[in-house]
Amino acid sequence: MYQFQNEGLIDWAGPLLQGALVTLEIAVLAYAIGLLLGLLGALAKLSRVWPLRLVAAGYTTVIRAVPELLLIILLYYAGSQALNALLRSLGMDGAVDISGFVAAIAVLAVVQGAYMTEVFRGAILAIPRGQLEAAQAFGMPPWLCFRRIVLPAMLPNALPGLSNLWLILIKDTALVSVVGFEELFFTTQQAAASTRAYFTFYAAAGALYLAITLASNVLFRRAEALVRRGQATG
Repeated sequence: MYQFQNEGLIDWAGPLLQGALVTLEIAVLAYAIGLLLGLLGALAKLSRVWPLRLVAAGYTTVIRAVPELLLIILLYYAGSQALNALLRSLGMDGAVDISGFVAAIAVLAVVQGAYMTEVFRGAILAIPRGQLEAAQAFGMPPWLCFRRIVLPAMLPNALPGLSNLWLILIKDTALVSVVGFEELFFTTQQAAASTRAYFTFYAAAGALYLAITLASNVLFRRAEALVRRGQATG
């Protein structure tokens, strides 16, 4: 029995590694989009324009309240129907089919953006007010102030939270398996069901997730050390 399980793991090694690669692709794309959404959301929440604050508050409240699994199912199954109905109402051919890959990236990015909004907002609020007032006193334009003052000052405060959200995102990619998309967890389910070696394959999947997490921790520690150069460490 032990030999059978080892042979099964060797046979499925390629698909498992491919699934891990797809998991990373989904995570990287969703994280990148989430960073943009989070930054825009934070700026909107801190804006003096109340409609922007209202929209940003509604976005973060609703998205953080609804489970990611429900959002994925809604977008994958109901999203295609709603989009096709809209196209038909406009006189177009409604034949759009949202793939599991697109649904996964879209939902995970929107969820990440909601949480990143709060991370960025807290990091911006932690910047000493005097730095921003000095930039304004020198007549620095808002975009230049953001690039030279706000962004470098907020990154050291935001990076620990962003690191934690990345690790959560890696685990959340497993939710994509409910729509039949072949990322790591879905491939593991197929392998385990095919060989009946459940412990072997789920342990192997856990080891791959752990490897991704450990490598991510190293990268984020180096990034944090980079953005904290010159800061006091007491």
